[in-house]
Amino acid sequence: MSTDAIVLLKDDHKEIRKLFREFENTGKNAKASKGKIVNRILELLTVHTYIENEGMYPKVRELVPDLEDDVLESYEEHHVADVLCVELAAMDPDDERFEAKTTVLIESVTHHMEEEEQDWFPKVRAALGRKQLQDIGAHMIQLRAKAPRKPSQPSALKKAADAVLS
Repeated sequence: MSTDAIVLLKDDHKEIRKLFREFENTGKNAKASKGKIVNRILELLTVHTYIENEGMYPKVRELVPDLEDDVLESYEEHHVADVLCVELAAMDPDDERFEAKTTVLIESVTHHMEEEEQDWFPKVRAALGRKQLQDIGAHMIQLRAKAPRKPSQPSALKKAADAVLS
């Protein structure tokens, strides 16, 4: 298994996209199934954003100051996703806004992943050596083991991100 940070994040993206497609391909009347899929999406996104926020972003910000604006934008995109995740976690699949809110989450996260893969990851790979990316990835694997599995209040996440940024 690779410990390259970008490879790890892209693997997460593939798994998340698979769940997004599963949600979109599940019939309208399969609310219980959609609820289970959303619960898996929320867990994956919670872990993924945690390891990026705590492992990848701070290290890239330190090592590649030219990418600071990109990192700050990514923190904000994560914050938006975190808010949606917390709201979805509190909703019942029968709620009239459940599917709409999930669709907005999917659209937002898909945009974020595409931006990372097409723009940000190539810049990071060009700026950092293989060893640095492997070291960051190894740290992210450790973070994954202790990452929260359920969305938490965005205010707590925002405070944590603000603490990292200051």
